[in-house]
Amino acid sequence: MRLIFLLCTAVCLAQHGHLHTVAFYNVENLFDAQDHPRTHDDDYTPTGRKAWQPQHVVAKIDQLAKVIAQIGQVHTQQPPLVLGLAEVENQDLLERLIAHPLLAPYGYQMAHVDSPDYRGIDVGLLYRKNLFQWHHTKAHSVALKDPKTGRNRTTRDILLVVGYLGEQRVHLLVNHWPSRRGGRQSSAVHRLAAAKVHRRITDSLLRKDPSAYIISMGDYNDNPTDKSMRYIAQGGLTNQSKALYKQGNGSLAYRDQWFLFDQMLFSAAWQSPTPLFFYAMNIHAPLALRTPLGKYKGYPWRTHVDGKQLQGYSDHFPVYALIGQRLDD
Repeated sequence: MRLIFLLCTAVCLAQHGHLHTVAFYNVENLFDAQDHPRTHDDDYTPTGRKAWQPQHVVAKIDQLAKVIAQIGQVHTQQPPLVLGLAEVENQDLLERLIAHPLLAPYGYQMAHVDSPDYRGIDVGLLYRKNLFQWHHTKAHSVALKDPKTGRNRTTRDILLVVGYLGEQRVHLLVNHWPSRRGGRQSSAVHRLAAAKVHRRITDSLLRKDPSAYIISMGDYNDNPTDKSMRYIAQGGLTNQSKALYKQGNGSLAYRDQWFLFDQMLFSAAWQSPTPLFFYAMNIHAPLALRTPLGKYKGYPWRTHVDGKQLQGYSDHFPVYALIGQRLDD
């Protein structure tokens, strides 16, 4: 299967032109080891439950840079054009990441807005400024209420980044929806609330321009077949992750079951005979990112488990799509 995918990529390059990688990665708890009083980040401090030290931050960034530099590399010989990220504590960590020697040569810039999340984790977007011309960034908040107490709850904003790929305006949404903590069914109302905000954004974009280039990416904490994901797809997006999921693929595992919470959806413009096109989607899951031994063998190789530092990467695999521009345009 991998050989067929590579051969098809080569044919596409010959027929259509350059391909680029668009990727998303939940990097799992990228905290800076400092206590920020306004958020509940105490676990990830030197005196906290995880005993999170500055050297752990350095090691984590080093590991993540290795992964990012390789996403899509086999197809495009370049790291991602744009990369959505989840579970990053602040802008300083993004700056440290793009300054890493493995990524610095590619001139990444960032789009980021602090979210009101309880733990202080955000989403962000990295983009290569020589290829993607940033125009503006806007954060859309998601209002939640605890169904039992009626109290307000916090979660990550949906980040909208608008820019230009060549002459074409592109809209990128980066998501990290509420988790399944407390149970899939009882927490589903929170993800549906995020889905409704998402639909308002995409409905507005498509009303203004039915041929708008939109890519939604993120950790939605639901699978492609769940209600929240079906709802946003009904708003004029195609979930390019669905086929992978139906084939039994996943980006994270729990209790010997694979889930595909990390997904990408594309508007109809990417499927029509226009300058930009969607080509393929996959999960970046080489052996190096998999736990090598023990009861979690084959799972994504985490940074730490049960208080032990494992020198891994994340509890999620990155996902990526290949997009391109036609030579005849």
